[in-house]
Amino acid sequence: MKLRIFTEPQQGATYDELLAVALAAERLGFDAFFRSDHYMRLGPGDPGPGSTDAWTTLAGLARDTTTIRLGTLVTPVTFRLPGPLAISVAQVDQMSGGRVELGLGTGWYDPEHVAYGIPFPPVGERFGRFEEQLEILVGLWTTPAGETFSFEGAHYRLADSPALPKPAQSPKPPIIIGGVGATRTPRLVARFADEYNVPFRTLEETSAAYDRVRKACEAEGREPVVFSAAQTLCVGSDDAEIARRAEATGQDLAALRATGLAGTPAEVAEKIGRFAELGAERIYLQVLDLDDLDHLELVADEILSHV
Repeated sequence: MKLRIFTEPQQGATYDELLAVALAAERLGFDAFFRSDHYMRLGPGDPGPGSTDAWTTLAGLARDTTTIRLGTLVTPVTFRLPGPLAISVAQVDQMSGGRVELGLGTGWYDPEHVAYGIPFPPVGERFGRFEEQLEILVGLWTTPAGETFSFEGAHYRLADSPALPKPAQSPKPPIIIGGVGATRTPRLVARFADEYNVPFRTLEETSAAYDRVRKACEAEGREPVVFSAAQTLCVGSDDAEIARRAEATGQDLAALRATGLAGTPAEVAEKIGRFAELGAERIYLQVLDLDDLDHLELVADEILSHV
């Protein structure tokens, strides 16, 4: 089981704050540092310095870290055209020495689109764009050097693209698809993804989602992808510390115990083990208080070595 740190910078974080978390995660032995891709705070509260651009952040981290893997969970297809996105991801992959992973999704938060003038089509169209973007990204990255790539779809048209630059990873950076949709999501995972992520669901819901993807992979004639889950983290050495960390992020502790990874290190390690029994190989630990680096230290000392 690999543990990955997952942050939500749209809630208010500077690059330096994210760098501090990424460097701590790297030093402590976590497998990866991921961030969400949003342009506006979700829900009420102080926006702080505002959000930052995900791929600009990862470009900086590519140079300011050395070993930890880096990625998004997830980049919406509404934010960027597929051609420029392929270039950005390939460049950041080169800058990092081949440590980048791309989580891609349909997008869902209408208010940030309205606030920054980004078109937000209906969900059916977004899924259509999602599928075409996946085809284009894979096509651009895997086209042999010296050849061109063309694509004609309902939403995008590419003609004689040089399909450059190439990412450092060959044939392409890993692609992560998340969500719990019953039909379209499993089909797209089976066709395009290297990893399937179930975000913030119970063990029972996660198990059902994994089974749907297993069946889709079987129908596609491929081995199952890597399974992962994202869970909110709230670990403490005792009840008082657990409660303090939940209160600091405005989370309901009872809800976190039911639907997240909350409790003592032993309790959290046991629940991670139950995700492993379902087939999960990676857990994304959603860290909401970016100033609480002691939280990461505790997980590294008491959980990381045991899972």
